[in-house]
Amino acid sequence: MSITLYITIATVAISLLAMNYESLMDKLIFHPYSVSRNNKLYQYITSGFIHADFMHLAFNMFSFYMFGDLVEQYFTMLFGESGSFFYLLMYFSALIVCLVPTYYQHKHQYNYRSLGASGAVSAIVFAGIFLQPTMQIGFFIIPPIIPGFIFGPIYLGITAYLSKQGHGGINHSAHLWGSLYGIIFLIMSAYFMAGINVVASFIDQVRMYLGV
Repeated sequence: MSITLYITIATVAISLLAMNYESLMDKLIFHPYSVSRNNKLYQYITSGFIHADFMHLAFNMFSFYMFGDLVEQYFTMLFGESGSFFYLLMYFSALIVCLVPTYYQHKHQYNYRSLGASGAVSAIVFAGIFLQPTMQIGFFIIPPIIPGFIFGPIYLGITAYLSKQGHGGINHSAHLWGSLYGIIFLIMSAYFMAGINVVASFIDQVRMYLGV
């Protein structure tokens, strides 16, 4: 089985368990106040394996599975035998990085909590978009009719706006920083560890698509 499938299975199992045991949910959820005062740093990771409800879980895991296999295969091509290591490194480091801004913004707010794999999933999705910028993507119920290099900026713009507004009970900040981190991680690791310029490949694919 692929690493993507292993992570998906683990996330589904832990999420369903936490939905039925409130004490487990409280222990695993990202609570900046507790992280700040009680050094519960493990919550940066564990919060990515729990979800608020079934729809939240299903949407994240569907997005992750759709893009995860693609990115995992590309990482094998880019890094050879080390591909699995770098794929895992990106996913788990994204869980942490995407929540750092959230921590500094809410560490004094006792009632604030965040959960879900959205930040890490966003990193995977945007790494996939950067690797295949001309793939067709849709917005939620809209069929896949928009190329990734157009979808990406639109999504980031909307997410940045929603993050600034701070409404809806969704941690849009994690989505935003996870997306950006996925691109940065891909570019830096490919260049320094494999000697491959994925930025040039991205530009070439977009130019070819546009017929430039």
